[in-house]
Amino acid sequence: MSGILSFPSIVLPDWCSTSSCRRGVRMAAAHTTHAGLSLEAMAIKPPSHPTYDLNGIVKLALAEDAGNRGDVTCMATIPVDMEVEACFLAKEDGIIAGIALAEMVFQEVDPSLKVEWSREDGDYVCKGLQFGKVYGRAHSIVVAERIALNFMQRMSGIATLTKAMADAAYPAYILETRKTAPGLRLVDKWAVLIGGGRNHRLGLFDMVLIKDNHISIAWGISNALRSVDQYLERENLQMEVEVETRTLVEVKEVLQYSSQMKTSLTRIMLDNMVIPLPNGDVDMSMLKEAVELINGKFETEASGNVTLKTVHKIGQTGVTYISSGALTHSVTALDISLKIDMGLALEVGRRTKRA
Repeated sequence: MSGILSFPSIVLPDWCSTSSCRRGVRMAAAHTTHAGLSLEAMAIKPPSHPTYDLNGIVKLALAEDAGNRGDVTCMATIPVDMEVEACFLAKEDGIIAGIALAEMVFQEVDPSLKVEWSREDGDYVCKGLQFGKVYGRAHSIVVAERIALNFMQRMSGIATLTKAMADAAYPAYILETRKTAPGLRLVDKWAVLIGGGRNHRLGLFDMVLIKDNHISIAWGISNALRSVDQYLERENLQMEVEVETRTLVEVKEVLQYSSQMKTSLTRIMLDNMVIPLPNGDVDMSMLKEAVELINGKFETEASGNVTLKTVHKIGQTGVTYISSGALTHSVTALDISLKIDMGLALEVGRRTKRA
């Protein structure tokens, strides 16, 4: 049996029919190659990493799903030459992310699949919005569906929270941390960029970050800084250097060291200087004093007790950056689906209040 099956498009609620939720559908801008999408064509490019194989991650995810037999349900129920159209449906409001990665999944499964979008990475989507479609071999679409959605839902959840945090943090910049899903760090950090945040270091290789354990092992913060400066000079390396401080005494020691020694230090982390109060508020006095002590000599980064409730107050203290592990370690996925029968999907969505 062959031919193309299509179903009625979902009808958007009136509140979602504004200009912000309506754009003409366009072919995806990214051009595919045998190794995936062209980076130059992506709306927001992934972070640059010297060893990370993004296409390899896609292949690994697909192989994890296929096992040693492939999709036995598809092979049992779907004629090999059946062609269909499936539509992406947002089931809640948020920032969409992972569109470029989803295209890599479809390309890897079946290069003949055609994908169209009415949104791009970083755009707002509202509940009930049909924001893209894919058409071609039904078997290929169903095989790619879950992997594409897994990437998109996780990335969109990260991007949505990042957008909210970044807006609240202004004029400070919001950063993530290395508290990412193992194997998905670049994907998680890409989602942060899509959400309007900035990236902290990608790994252990691209920035010196002297943390509490390094300081303890070195018998003090000055010793740790001195060792780093000597190492970078000996190895003829130039890179950003950050040191974690936990008290005002440590901040003063860093400033004293930098006034007496030539140093590569670029940023001072002010860790857990946002102090929670019993009434649910936070005390910013220690953080403000640290920022005043540093007085613009170095970039500053506030870390610890960063939430949507506190991030605005933190951003008003004068810190350069605010880092939050919650952006990636406590992801709430954005609800997105890919449906072939959109009429039935709408009926079920209304019944469950998810569309």
